[in-house]
Amino acid sequence: MARETDYLLAKEVPSLPFPLGLVSPGVRPYLELIRFHKPTGSVLVFWPYAWGLTLAAYHTGLPLPKYWMELARFALAALLVRGAACTVNDIFDREFDAGVERTKGRPLASGRISVFAAVVYLMLQYVACIAIFLPLERTAFLAGIIQNILFAIYPLMKRITYWPQAWLGISMNFSVIVTWVAVTDSVDEWHILAVLLLGTWGWTMHYDTIYACQDRKDDVKVGVKSTAVLLGDYVRPFTAACAALFVAMLAVAGWINHQTIIYYAVGVAGTGLHIIWQYASVDLESPDSCWRAFVRNGHMGWVTWAGLMLDYLAKMYGYTVPFPF
Repeated sequence: MARETDYLLAKEVPSLPFPLGLVSPGVRPYLELIRFHKPTGSVLVFWPYAWGLTLAAYHTGLPLPKYWMELARFALAALLVRGAACTVNDIFDREFDAGVERTKGRPLASGRISVFAAVVYLMLQYVACIAIFLPLERTAFLAGIIQNILFAIYPLMKRITYWPQAWLGISMNFSVIVTWVAVTDSVDEWHILAVLLLGTWGWTMHYDTIYACQDRKDDVKVGVKSTAVLLGDYVRPFTAACAALFVAMLAVAGWINHQTIIYYAVGVAGTGLHIIWQYASVDLESPDSCWRAFVRNGHMGWVTWAGLMLDYLAKMYGYTVPFPF
């Protein structure tokens, strides 16, 4: 009888996602606040760092050992920047979150962390962000700080415009400027930076509008503005256009940077095929399907990076590959 009771209790108490079950109840809300148990957001912040870095490494012939060191630095930067962005977002949105089914259990919305504790925690995260960017060249360091400021403003956009995703697109992808300048020590190649920022902006508009479809009904009730709420039945064609912009700008960036057929065959074509598959499989009326599509964009980043990385390796190891145009 005791064994049966234990089994029923185990079924009633949901298991905690990794790694929340490994820490004490007092620490757990702080990991939840930075979404440590939901790595997709950090992955999506990381990819523009990785893409900008690899394009710049190809452009300058950056030695591979230096490349791997910088990639590790920016992987940590992505984790820190995303954590701070989540914290400031939840501080502003705690009342909104309490009225949305998916977010009502968040630490601030549920009262498990005080606003004061969250603000102190946020300041510590900003100090860590400054520390990770401090060794960079001055312009790259300032670009990293600007990215954190952009993220801090993002929650306010939900209150004043139906286009907060447009602001998020700049915030998420300002990192292409950070990494390009960190490697080249210059913003002279402003045209490639503009193309990269425009393309990755379209990518964020694509995946975050789909992400926002999860909460459309609750967002209307609590007054949260988003492109998903504004566009209604036009979400699919709009996000498809944004995704097409992303793929097109990847191609243009490769042309400006003199990438070879490797990049186009793997990075550009592979990314385009992945996005087509996303649209073939997503159901915008299903929150679970929207979440899966969001996660798949993190997976897609590997394809884009593979094209860049293989082209960079070919150049560094002296393989002559034709330029396709």
